[in-house]
Amino acid sequence: MESFITWLNGLVWSPVLVIMLLGAGLFFTIATRFAQVRHALEMVRLTFEGKSSASGISSFQSLALSLGDKIGVGNIAGVATAIAYGGPGAVFWMWVTGFLGMATSFIETTLAQVYKSKQDGEYRGGTPYYIEKALKLRPLAIIFAIMTMITGAFLLPNVQVNAISASLNSAFSINTHITGIALMVILALIIFGGIKRIARTAEFVVPFMAAGYILVGLLIMVVNAAEIPGLFALILSSAFGTNATFGGMIGAAIAWGVKRGAFSNGAGFGSETYAPAAAEVSHPAKQGLVQSFATFIDTLVVCSITAFMILITKSYNVIPAAGAPLANHLDGVEPGPLYTQAAIESVLPGWGSGTLSIAILFFAFTSVMFYMYMADTGLAYIKRCFGITWKWPGVVLKLGFLACVYLGSVTSASFAWSLGDLGYGAMAWINVVVIVLLAKPALRVLRDYEKQRKAGIDPVFDAVAAKVDGADFWVKEPVMAPAQSLRRDVK
Repeated sequence: MESFITWLNGLVWSPVLVIMLLGAGLFFTIATRFAQVRHALEMVRLTFEGKSSASGISSFQSLALSLGDKIGVGNIAGVATAIAYGGPGAVFWMWVTGFLGMATSFIETTLAQVYKSKQDGEYRGGTPYYIEKALKLRPLAIIFAIMTMITGAFLLPNVQVNAISASLNSAFSINTHITGIALMVILALIIFGGIKRIARTAEFVVPFMAAGYILVGLLIMVVNAAEIPGLFALILSSAFGTNATFGGMIGAAIAWGVKRGAFSNGAGFGSETYAPAAAEVSHPAKQGLVQSFATFIDTLVVCSITAFMILITKSYNVIPAAGAPLANHLDGVEPGPLYTQAAIESVLPGWGSGTLSIAILFFAFTSVMFYMYMADTGLAYIKRCFGITWKWPGVVLKLGFLACVYLGSVTSASFAWSLGDLGYGAMAWINVVVIVLLAKPALRVLRDYEKQRKAGIDPVFDAVAAKVDGADFWVKEPVMAPAQSLRRDVK
């Protein structure tokens, strides 16, 4: 089975998908006129604007929930793996993926907000919803929703819980079966409480976990400050094939940098469209910009911190597809979290294993939490399509998810990564094509937002004025704001 999944991954994660992700990001960056740069300060301001409601969560809660997904094992083990198999140059291509991914995140999140619905008193939205409402392709939307359920509940959790159980076993000798059972119990208490409880948990945990990890990384960089200029020179020379040691790995650097960068931030995969759709905002572009900021934090901040720690302390090996290792600073150490552990140990002796284990626990736990919400939204879409009112399918999905959490805790790491890659990659093939086809309405929403901001108005979305079809939520339940009376003046 493992060899079959690996083979299937090779098809899904072909160079074509890598080109699609980069190409889509570049297209959206140009089409939005570098919105991720022009609206950088606006992103930060909007993150802390707005409040939750009886039906939706706040922009900050949505950001925290989304970061809970983004900032996971990929930020630790994924970065280390990219360096091991792509060389230091992979870090640069992770940056490129992150920067372009900010524009992609804006587009897909804005679409998720535009085409969201109100179901059972809660906001629901995401890729299946905009496939149906904007493209009128309900069969494809159903297929994507089913893929979301399978990937979110049964594939992606394996990567995160496996990392938790392995790290706790290594650092504190905690039996993996005990870890699996404990995770099942804690997650059950959260996920059966719905989106509100998941969002509140993320809102509390995510800022502290991210800040703590960044502080550790900055400490390591300060201690090795003299190495920083050489660090950037190493990354750039390796990325463009001019480095004497790693110059021949430029192809691997691009492939691994894009793959791991994309896996980390999720831009273009459709997985990041569900939480933002639940946010209470007066204009879809607002949440699009907040989500763009989340991609920046994930890839250009947290992933970079991991890469800097590993490279500046020389806590890595570089293993090309064929031939002898090009760098062997950690003889016999398997690519992954142990690279980051060694980096921490070099500055904080005796603290590396424990610190990394705690970081993985929080990073991975919040990701797993989000996966269940993603799967639950996929199920909500299926129930909406077929008019299903039974509650038991949701209970069965959650129980199946909890079972996979336990099994993932005792599964081999390589198999867990393969399952996660397969699920994400399969979703990306559909979502990237869809959001490119729907670029026009998303860009109309951006222009509408910018037009109102230029007029000094707090933007409020009017789907009719913006000439966006299918946005039935915004027509049936128009958002009211102090600026509403001025809305007609800027049409």
